[in-house]
Amino acid sequence: MSTTTQKRSLGTVIWDYMTTVDHKKVGVLYLLFGGIFFLMAGLQALIIRTQLMTPENDFVSAGLYNELITMHGTNMLFLAAMPLFFGLMNYVMPLQIGARDLAFPFLNGLGVWLFIFGGLLMNSSWFFGGAPDAGWTNYAPLSVQSPGHGINFYVLGLQLAGAGTIMTGINFIATIVLMRGPGMTYMRMPLFTWTTLVTSILILFAFPAFTIALFLMQFDRMFDSAFFDIALGGNSVIWQHLFWIMGHPEVYILVLPAFGIFSEVIPTFSKKRLFGYTAMVFATFLIAFLGFMVWAHHMFTVGLGPVANALFAIGTMAIAVPTGIKIFNWLLTMWGGSIKITTPMLYALGFIPSFTIGGMTGVMLGSTVADYQFHDTYFVVAHFHYVIIGGSVFGILAAVHYWWPLMFNRMLSEKLGKLEFWLFFSGFHLTFFIQHFLGLMGMPRRYWVFLENQELDLGNLISTLGSYLMGLAVIVLLINVVTSYFKGPAPRDPWDGRSLEWSVPNPTPYYNFKYTPLTRGLDPLWIEKMEGDGKIKPAEPLHDIHMPHGSILPFLISLGFTIASFGFIYQLDGPHGRILIYIGMAFAIGCMIVRSLKDDYGYNIPKEELEKEDD
Repeated sequence: MSTTTQKRSLGTVIWDYMTTVDHKKVGVLYLLFGGIFFLMAGLQALIIRTQLMTPENDFVSAGLYNELITMHGTNMLFLAAMPLFFGLMNYVMPLQIGARDLAFPFLNGLGVWLFIFGGLLMNSSWFFGGAPDAGWTNYAPLSVQSPGHGINFYVLGLQLAGAGTIMTGINFIATIVLMRGPGMTYMRMPLFTWTTLVTSILILFAFPAFTIALFLMQFDRMFDSAFFDIALGGNSVIWQHLFWIMGHPEVYILVLPAFGIFSEVIPTFSKKRLFGYTAMVFATFLIAFLGFMVWAHHMFTVGLGPVANALFAIGTMAIAVPTGIKIFNWLLTMWGGSIKITTPMLYALGFIPSFTIGGMTGVMLGSTVADYQFHDTYFVVAHFHYVIIGGSVFGILAAVHYWWPLMFNRMLSEKLGKLEFWLFFSGFHLTFFIQHFLGLMGMPRRYWVFLENQELDLGNLISTLGSYLMGLAVIVLLINVVTSYFKGPAPRDPWDGRSLEWSVPNPTPYYNFKYTPLTRGLDPLWIEKMEGDGKIKPAEPLHDIHMPHGSILPFLISLGFTIASFGFIYQLDGPHGRILIYIGMAFAIGCMIVRSLKDDYGYNIPKEELEKEDD
């Protein structure tokens, strides 16, 4: 098969992506649907900020406002930021370690379709009587007692998407541990691969707790159990524990990949090796370890007692140490470097002060005494967005510009990219910096309106205008993406990169590497540029390459579980719900049985065919 781009019909392309198990195309699916949910969450945020633009506004109703804040947070965290990182990890990580695919390609296809169907299921709630309305944290007993089916969509949608997340985490771990190329030792892996590994370990330990919580909530709402009903002997605080045992590691699931991205971008555009590589690796593990010891700092006002509060406060402040190590190492990487200001580098430079502010306010919230004042005010909203947008979203936008030519064989415009950055950066700080002061002045979060003569008018107006600037920046990004496809092919290795993903032909062949690549040290491509002809040396002679077959079964299995989920949501409304459960489960299980009976060992690409390919 030629590596040159061939024109194909739209139907062929859609079928290709529906049946793909290729890590690169799965990555594109994550990016596509994660981007769609990102746009939906952003639109919901603009409506929220428009409602809060002036005092006693009635732009949306109180009930719709509750649905908007719930779906904005849930979409952005679970269905946008995390899948966008999964898309980048899927595409880039195997290339960085010299692998031809993930360890379990079929599981990779199943994971992405479970995420897609789970996200579509939850967002379809807008068309089936109302969206979830108990906040993205879905606290009991409010969520248990919420009327309608909105919370059921939250529970079932996140169960499907969460199952795909756990599968993907296991797949990434197996790939990194077992499928690194010759010479790619652990201490030669790029930082983005390291953060992919540590993030996957966090997923493996954190998400089962949330899965259990969702099952308990499902039983309370659909089968009249009483896990969170205090009147019947339940405990609503248990939901908070189970949620935050996942929810705080989730913050690092969203931030560590961004750390890995900036650890690729900053050395590339500073023309220097990453300073303190070993310290950065150990700091990543320390952040992950401490991330499991601080969940109850979200619960200082619950009444756990002074001893528990003090222990969680100490853990919260301790995380600042490994994070500080990373900040200083990035700064020292740039120190004395030959810095080139590109769009990805601008996002890296903007990230450092923005995320540092988020970290400092996090330490403030880690003080139990101060937290009694800050809790559930806009100070917390500001802190959280400085961490998630200043860290995760800046990282995603940097990665999109950095790896776009690798993924799509097109260059994004630097002029439009820099305009996008300055609009987004300015809008971000206008939106959220002022919210620290709104919170200190007593403005509570999640409130539909604020009153006149409370000195909150100007701050909210500034915050809303800033959000419009961020929306304008996203429009510029979309224009950049569309116009890039009318340009010619991107040059190979356009940024003068340092790691293996920049050594492959452009566009990347579906088998990634014709020859198994040999890694001779940290920054393997840079070593070859400095010491040789700039080409990665083959680790072994050319031989047949084994590749997996595509399959429609991951799509069909996910569709079956989605049909069954609709049945569970509506099973109390009559026999039709139960029929959907039976049909959906039978369909999904039948597809899994077909898969188990299928002797699908993939196919070989003969050496003779590879010899005809252009290098």
